[in-house]
Amino acid sequence: MSERLCRKRGASVVAQKLVARAVFDHNLICSGDRILIAVSGGKDSTVLAMMLSLLRPALKVEYQLAGLHISTDFCSCCKRQELIKRLESWGIPFEDVFVPVVGRLKAGRKMNCYWCSTQRRAELIAYALSHNFNKIALGHHLDDNIETYFMNITAAGKLCGMPALLRYNKYPLALIRPLSYLEERQVVACADETGLLQSACTCPYGRNSQRVSVRKKIADLCGGSGAVKRRMVKAFDEEALCRMKLN
Repeated sequence: MSERLCRKRGASVVAQKLVARAVFDHNLICSGDRILIAVSGGKDSTVLAMMLSLLRPALKVEYQLAGLHISTDFCSCCKRQELIKRLESWGIPFEDVFVPVVGRLKAGRKMNCYWCSTQRRAELIAYALSHNFNKIALGHHLDDNIETYFMNITAAGKLCGMPALLRYNKYPLALIRPLSYLEERQVVACADETGLLQSACTCPYGRNSQRVSVRKKIADLCGGSGAVKRRMVKAFDEEALCRMKLN
């Protein structure tokens, strides 16, 4: 969807429609769900929280929301009070858990995005299970999915991205990604239009990650076309379906 169309229809309206479509297409939310939102304080997770709150009437199912922020020994939400106020205004209770991500590094190891994400994910799962949540909502968008797919190909030799719905075999828990149909620029436009961008935090390691390099290559490949990106994701989904049938 073009930036011109986003401006014409309203970025937040476009975001709501795309989130609703992702929820319906992948059956992400069911009646009685207790959903834990991973809120970092960044634009993606904050837009996610807002969307899940605003869409309650449209989805026509009863579900509960709560937000969990994980503070670390290298980065905590610098605008935490603003985040709490926003979540409360959307009817989303907030909790904060401290995790010594750097402190858990083994001797000789350096801090990196993968290590941080695995530690945060483990804490999210533990918290969700101990507080009777059956789903964890993550703020990954369409561009995150494409970037992860290419990173897995080049770094791990695997064909896999970020599915909109992922059920764990070991736990009575599922990960959902309601922003799966939104490009990053659409998330930014929504956050800017609603004033969320002014209070969003950024990770100090994000600018140095491998993802930045992959993002530039994908931008060259797609030429900035959202349609090309969506065809990529469609191809990923069809490839995954083919593998499932073969197995």
